Amino acid sequence: MDTQVPTPELFVDEQAQQWLQLQAAAATLDSDQLQSWLASEDQIRRVILASPWCLQNWLVAPKLLDPEWFNQSYDKVSMQAELAKAVADIKDELQLGKALRGFRQRHQLRLIWRNTLRLCTSAELTREVSNMADTCIDEALKWLYVDSIGRWGEPQDMQGQAQRMVVLGMGKQGGGELNLSSDIDLIFAFPAAGETQGARKSIDNQQFFIRLGQRLIQALDQQTADGFVFRVDMRLRPYGASGGLALNFNAMERYYQEQGREWERYAFIKARVVAGDQRAGAELLHTLRPFVYRRYLDYSAIESLRGLKQMIASEVRRRGLHNNIKLGSGGIREVEFIGQAFQLVRGGRDLRLQTPSLMQVLDLLPDVAGWQDQEIVQLKAAYWFLRDAEHAIQGMQDKQTQELPTDSKEQARLAYAMGFASWPQLLAQIDAHRTFVRSQFDMVVSNQEDEQSAGEETPAIAALCSELGLINSGQDAHIP
Repeated sequence: MDTQVPTPELFVDEQAQQWLQLQAAAATLDSDQLQSWLASEDQIRRVILASPWCLQNWLVAPKLLDPEWFNQSYDKVSMQAELAKAVADIKDELQLGKALRGFRQRHQLRLIWRNTLRLCTSAELTREVSNMADTCIDEALKWLYVDSIGRWGEPQDMQGQAQRMVVLGMGKQGGGELNLSSDIDLIFAFPAAGETQGARKSIDNQQFFIRLGQRLIQALDQQTADGFVFRVDMRLRPYGASGGLALNFNAMERYYQEQGREWERYAFIKARVVAGDQRAGAELLHTLRPFVYRRYLDYSAIESLRGLKQMIASEVRRRGLHNNIKLGSGGIREVEFIGQAFQLVRGGRDLRLQTPSLMQVLDLLPDVAGWQDQEIVQLKAAYWFLRDAEHAIQGMQDKQTQELPTDSKEQARLAYAMGFASWPQLLAQIDAHRTFVRSQFDMVVSNQEDEQSAGEETPAIAALCSELGLINSGQDAHIP
């Protein structure tokens, strides 16, 4: 991809008008920031053409356009320090919400800038987005936990030990692979039953943590005049939307032992403690590991994945998702399925496969499954190219979508954002990668009857797909 591709003729007038608009907005800036703008004019022009969302933010608040700061990468420790300082003196949830949204806006602009100008790889980008999500959840939880104790008392177990919430991140957040405009799939838990102490009226621990969880979701998910932080999806918890928002560890273990369904094994492959009590969360995941990974070679996982593939293929046809680079044939989801298949079949015996990281799993396939090194190199290249395209699509308007544009102007904008001189050139590269991914996916989980049997899935497979949101008839934003 070439970051020096010239501005397409189609956009010359638009880009010139955008720059004039920004110059007018810059009238409020001090001389130092104005000089920084002028020194970075070429980069600014490229970013505002690739991302109208960035342009709109900078027109409203030009001080947010800070090229020198945008050029920097941020590790998790730096993010945590910045947000901790921002929330240190806040007095109420309204101020907390504003601080979280301001933090997310600043870093989202920085990340789109870095991605558009190829100042980071997609792997680095997904790690930073995941770190941003972890940081927002953890800092919000810390503030809300203290405030909730002031309202309802401190939750304690029967021995008087204080209890803290454990927040599990599932899906791409668990794997540290969040995309630019992703929702987050969470599960809330706490170590033990008991009651709160220190308030005028005690409540049981579950009620405390349900209330705390509701406040956390609102702090992150609610759309306000300042925007939102992350869309939160809680449907992967035990019993789904009808279950309690938070369960203690004994209830969690009992549920998965007695009622855990096949789709929940897939969900827990990427489970990771993203906020709250890290030590207790690690104990919970250790307890649940036998549910996810069988001690024997579990070839039934291939059949389940084959059923998933059939259901998704049918739904892709029904909903016309062929242009979806995540769910369509040869898309991002199929690369993930390849890794999951080997994790579920062999993960109980080969502990190296018990990781939420897709890249770590793919790197192991030559050793555990006899894949050729070059096949893995090509598969990873296809995956990251499709993730690059996903980020460019989402960076345009900060929206959770993986659909290739059908409008010719937006196709040209995406090609430009990806560093291609034309849409046909970009599409040819996307198609080549998707063709290779589909060929590898077919070798792992397909059979000759897939297309014919797409309408003959068992109720268990249908439930699995439905629960995971893989064929959600509503918004794609809820697909994990």
